[in-house]
Amino acid sequence: MFWPEEERRRLLQGTGVPEAVEKDLANIRSEYHSVVLPFMEAHPDLFSPSVRSLELYQQLVALVMAYSFQEPLEEEEDEKEPNSPLMVPAADILNHVANHNAHLEYSTDYLRMVATQPIPKGHEIFNTYGQMANWQLIHMYGFVEPYPDNTDDTADIQMVTVRDAALQGAKDEAERLLLCERWDFLCKLEMVGEEGAFVIGREEVLTHEELTATLKVLCMPAEEFREYKDRDEWGKDETEEDNLTVSSIPSLKASWRQLLRDSVLLTLQMYATDLKTEQDLLNKEVYVKLSWREQAALQVRYGQKMILHQLLQLTS
Repeated sequence: MFWPEEERRRLLQGTGVPEAVEKDLANIRSEYHSVVLPFMEAHPDLFSPSVRSLELYQQLVALVMAYSFQEPLEEEEDEKEPNSPLMVPAADILNHVANHNAHLEYSTDYLRMVATQPIPKGHEIFNTYGQMANWQLIHMYGFVEPYPDNTDDTADIQMVTVRDAALQGAKDEAERLLLCERWDFLCKLEMVGEEGAFVIGREEVLTHEELTATLKVLCMPAEEFREYKDRDEWGKDETEEDNLTVSSIPSLKASWRQLLRDSVLLTLQMYATDLKTEQDLLNKEVYVKLSWREQAALQVRYGQKMILHQLLQLTS
């Protein structure tokens, strides 16, 4: 969030990072003016005018975002409010990698950092901040893992992009109207939303239920959709197709694969550069001349595009 806006947009266009940062900045500004500043003004003995600054508050929020710990909720507690973040000195000194060798365990009275595998003397101890794609790491923490080290990396296909790909293939206005009706049906089922995304990893589809339902509903024959829509218990007829993984994509129905492929092609158009450009930049002699920010942004873009191009191969 501290990068100049022009640089952030130029280097990270299409990755989802600029949009996430803009939401953060809007939330920080709103919270500062509605909660923080009035609180400081009500306690002038504690907060001198010199610290009543949006810029300082932004730095403090970033510090908490990057260094705090948050105990996850148990499965049965999903409806509860998230636990408050905690600042824990010393526990925050460990770096993160996907292939970590330690993790944090919570108890009522203390936190424990526990080795998950033997760590030889002199080797670095790596914590995990969670299963995080490179775009999330650079957004929240300001670093990335170079390709192919981050095995948790993902690429997003915006849900509305799949809708747009389907509408793009409609033959006439009647077909477009029917597709819009199907989309509204999926929205009512809370399978899709205007701001949602289908998340694809290297081996798994993290939103497999939502993506399967969307491909199924948007691609099924009109008469089948009518029957499907009128069912009392939608979704009770789970089939093998519903257990969608990356490796199972080639066995999907041809219409599903085509819609997924069209959606990937539209997603790739959102980037400012193509895969060949990124591969040229990864050439060692060129790469070392890039700034740190250029290198980090390149790793984010390249990891996402590799997943999207894998989808193109699997849907061809």
